[in-house]
Amino acid sequence: MDQEARLDYLIDYLLNENIDAMGKVMQYKRDNAQEKLALFRGLCNVRPPEPVTEQFIAVQDAFLTQWNTERPLTSLNDLEDAQPQIYLWQGDITSLAVDVIVNAANSDFLGCTQANHDCIDNFIHTRAGVALRLECDAVIKAQGRREPMGKAKITKAYNLPADNVIHTVGPYIDERGVTPLKEKLLASSYRSCLALADKHQQGTVAFCCISTGEFNFPNERAAEIAIQTVEAYLRDTGSTLNVIFNVFKDEDLQIYQSLLGIKE
Repeated sequence: MDQEARLDYLIDYLLNENIDAMGKVMQYKRDNAQEKLALFRGLCNVRPPEPVTEQFIAVQDAFLTQWNTERPLTSLNDLEDAQPQIYLWQGDITSLAVDVIVNAANSDFLGCTQANHDCIDNFIHTRAGVALRLECDAVIKAQGRREPMGKAKITKAYNLPADNVIHTVGPYIDERGVTPLKEKLLASSYRSCLALADKHQQGTVAFCCISTGEFNFPNERAAEIAIQTVEAYLRDTGSTLNVIFNVFKDEDLQIYQSLLGIKE
């Protein structure tokens, strides 16, 4: 079965199990491979955390493995440190072949459920596969409540090139703006992720810019908190973790370069 045949199978499966989902992805057609990919992604995004067949998982995993690895991947060995144990890299976090990538989750903890939304939560769940949402659902049901801000949970990464994903809910900035409490919660997200990575004996953790996208935290202040928190954790605990600050936007790259003293 080639990639397009796998894609056709996956789309048909997802539509047949939940025909109502079609109403949420009606704008996506099936006239070519790119349109099929958008439709598949949208159907996965809106799919609730319900069991799937072993055959679906086998076809999905084969499709995602090829899709994820047919692009360039980046490992720690490809990077130069900005400071001891601290690295800066611009790119798609789902293409990092490291021990852990950090997902900026929401408090429902199930991944982004908006079809083809351009947030990191959506991209990570899409490229990992539906099993990630199923594991997150099990975590949140066992916990018995929504995920609080400033904490962290670890899951497998499934079809991603990383080994694991650490999920954290950062603070949301509303019309009241940044407050000392919101700053403490953002710092807590970083510390919780670092401590969890150490607890699970991970060697490298890659952070996205937590809370700066859909959660509206000002980019520069968020970067200051991120760097200060990581530096303090590494210094105070003696941790041997390698930390990658992953940025996607040029704006964030320039901010981190300035704060880390990196010359362009």
